[in-house]
Amino acid sequence: MKTVLIVDDEFDARLLIREYLQPFTQFEIIGESENGFDAVQKINGLKPDLVFLDIRMPGLTGLQVIQQLVHIPQIIFTTAYDQYALKAFDTNAIDYLLKPYTSDRFLRAVTKAGSYTNDDFNRTRKVADEQLKAGPSQILVESGKKLVNVNVDDIVYLEAEKDYTWLHTESKSYLSNYGIGVLEQRLNNNYLLRIHRSFMINIRWIKEVHRDGYSVQVLLVNNKSLSVSRSYMEGLKKLFY
Repeated sequence: MKTVLIVDDEFDARLLIREYLQPFTQFEIIGESENGFDAVQKINGLKPDLVFLDIRMPGLTGLQVIQQLVHIPQIIFTTAYDQYALKAFDTNAIDYLLKPYTSDRFLRAVTKAGSYTNDDFNRTRKVADEQLKAGPSQILVESGKKLVNVNVDDIVYLEAEKDYTWLHTESKSYLSNYGIGVLEQRLNNNYLLRIHRSFMINIRWIKEVHRDGYSVQVLLVNNKSLSVSRSYMEGLKKLFY
């Protein structure tokens, strides 16, 4: 039996998928999400085999949801906007249902899911991995009792605090549950540069670099000054012209 998660911000759209799935005893619906943030949590936590994923949703789009996933399920996109079709198929999704769709069209999509092989899954996983190698443009971090979407470009610098990391933007700071070394690998951003075992900076936010003998300080646009350790100087020197 395949487990299914339904992701759509419209209640009627989720209800329709439930109705269309009723004849298929090989599928078990294990949950629903009405926004991208919740979808990421439930997909990674519940690990469904198949996800019906809307594209236009509050918070994260369906395509951005895929970028955040650790568990890569089978995906059937559902949306009222056909301009996303090409990008959707770039993710190796099983199918793309353009709203409003008929029960016959839904049947064809679900049939594809039933015949999905391990080779198909591995291809989807490979495409998703390639997307993640480039680093996400947005990440979800905790803020109180909720998850907040933070643009990686807005991060001025990252600061290690034991096993956690502070992400500092111009207006606010967020505490990530990941260590700075893990974030360095996962973000994999060309503009994020490690300058110290405790600090990583966004080079687009550098205001000045001060050198005094062997001491080097980076002044960021928010007037935060950070020391550059010798072991990380080579990375900074590559910016000098």
